[in-house]
Amino acid sequence: MRAGVGGNDAMNDEDAMGTSVFGALTDGEVALLRAHGFDEEAFEWLRTRLRSGTWTERHNEVEGLVEAPAEGDVEGLPEEGSARERELRERGMEALRGGEVGALVLNGGMATRFGGGVKGCVEVLEGRSFLGMKFGDARAWGQVPVLLMNSFATDVLTKEHLAAEGYFGLDPEQVIPFTQYVSVRLLPDGEVFRAGEPGGTLYAPGHGDLPEALGRGALHAFRERGGRYLMMSNVDNVLADLDPVIVGMHVEAAEARGVEMSVEVVQKLEGDQGGMPARVDGALQILEAFRFPQGFDVDSIPVFNTNTFMFTAAALDRAFDLTWFLVRKQVEGRQVVQFERLAGELSAHLKTRFVEVARSGARSRFLPIKRREDLLDHRRFLAEVVGARGAE
Repeated sequence: MRAGVGGNDAMNDEDAMGTSVFGALTDGEVALLRAHGFDEEAFEWLRTRLRSGTWTERHNEVEGLVEAPAEGDVEGLPEEGSARERELRERGMEALRGGEVGALVLNGGMATRFGGGVKGCVEVLEGRSFLGMKFGDARAWGQVPVLLMNSFATDVLTKEHLAAEGYFGLDPEQVIPFTQYVSVRLLPDGEVFRAGEPGGTLYAPGHGDLPEALGRGALHAFRERGGRYLMMSNVDNVLADLDPVIVGMHVEAAEARGVEMSVEVVQKLEGDQGGMPARVDGALQILEAFRFPQGFDVDSIPVFNTNTFMFTAAALDRAFDLTWFLVRKQVEGRQVVQFERLAGELSAHLKTRFVEVARSGARSRFLPIKRREDLLDHRRFLAEVVGARGAE
C-alpha cells in the first residue's frame, strides 16, 4: 500500500514511527478500525509524509505526457433497433440469465452532500429505496448476484433495511455483502481530528480499496458460483442498470480483445467534476480532474466518467498499486485531511475500453442523486424512465 503515495517517494520505516493513531481514539473507534482491515503501518507512513510538509496537492498530479483521447478511443453504442444491437443484446441476456454477471453496488459513501444517513435506504419511488431499485433490477434477471460494498457507516443499517423490506423480493442467498476499509481524519498538522458529532472522526477512504475489500471473500464467493463479470455502479445512480447491450459489449470485448474493464462515459456539461478519459504516455485511462497537469485544457475532452464500470472478475483477483491522494475537506467548520484512493485508477492497470452512453432521454444511464433536492427535481423523470424499461 505504500507505493504510489504523492510523488512515489520512498521512506524508511523509522521515519514512520511515532505515537500510534490508536492512542488518540476511543476503544470503539479502534475496534471499528480493526474490524474493517485498517492498515496502521501504511496509515502512519502517510501521516508522517503529511507532517513533513513535503506532500501537497501538487503531488496528486500525474507524471508523464498527458493527451486528450485519440479518435476512436471512445466507442459508441450500436444504433437502436439495429441487427448489431440485437446481437449484443442476445449475448448480454445469455450471460445475465446464466448467472455469469453480478451487480456490484457501491453503498459505502458518507452521503455528506445528502445530509448524512445511509443514502441507499432512502425512498426513491413509492416503496422502493435506492437499494430497492438496484435489487429489483437484479431480480428481473433471475440468478444475478448482488455484491454490496458497505462501509462501517452503512453496513448495519443497510442490513436492517434489507431484512425489513424482505430484500425487495430477491433471494437473500444472492446477496454478497462486504465492507470497505475505514480510516481516520486528520488535522493539517497530522493530529487526529476529534469530531463533535459521533462518527465524524472516521471515514471511508474512497472506493479505491475495492479490489482489496472484494479479495477478503466476496470475489471468491462470486466466482465460485460461476460469476465471470461484474457491473459496478454507485447506489445513487439507479439508471445504471444491467442493460444486456452494455453487458454484451463487454463480454464480446473480453473474449475477442482481452478487455478487462469497460468504462461508461457521457457528454460533459458545464460544472461537471471528476474523471475523464486521457492518454498518459500513450496509455488510455481515467484521469481525475485534479490529476491533470497545470495548464492542460480539460475542456478539450468532451466526455466525463460516470463511475459505472464492467469488470472481468478474474482480472480483479490480484493486488493493485493505486495512488493515495491527499484530500482536504471541511468537516464541522474545520479543515481536515483525508487519504483516498479511487477505483477509476484501475483503468491504468487493466486493459480498458471506453463507451459513450446516453445522458438524457429514455436511454439515459447517468443521473446521480447527490442532494435531496436532486431527488425532488428528478423523481418524475426517474419514474418515467424506469417504467418505460419495465422495471418493477
